[in-house]
Amino acid sequence: MSKPLVFTFVGADKPGLVERLSQTVAAHGGNWLESRMSELAGQFAGIVKVEVSTDKAAALRTALLGLCEPQFSVVVAESVGESSAGNFRQLRLTIVGNDRPGIMREVSHALAARNISVSEMDTSITSAPMSGDPLFEATARIQVPQALDLDELNAQLDTIANALTVHIDLEQSLR
Repeated sequence: MSKPLVFTFVGADKPGLVERLSQTVAAHGGNWLESRMSELAGQFAGIVKVEVSTDKAAALRTALLGLCEPQFSVVVAESVGESSAGNFRQLRLTIVGNDRPGIMREVSHALAARNISVSEMDTSITSAPMSGDPLFEATARIQVPQALDLDELNAQLDTIANALTVHIDLEQSLR
């Protein structure tokens, strides 16, 4: 019997970090299932889901934690299972506008107040095409309770968009 483990890591970006992690997983008979990784400000971070036989899970956890050093940390958690898709609908949220403090604070507050879970999110700062000013862009996949009034959510997001002078769009996800 096997079980999923999820671990996160962060460390100074240098060649070989992913190799060390993947070798550790493989040495314990684990299977690397999915991951998200990125370099930001000289740090390389990621979240990884692996599957390992139940009898080797504790040893894999210990080995992963043993990789920690002053410039590299690992946190291991047991998977708590998949969310119940029947109670939620998946939507895509996009935000684009001149960068300013508070965009994520306001949007995330509106989502959390309505029991909306963020499944995946990417944000970035780019240059606006005409002016070159910093442009904030975010794309998120969110899980919205089936019973939630989408008109009310859209109205709240419109209020935030107007106050912060950004464009917020909510649409059915194609995934």
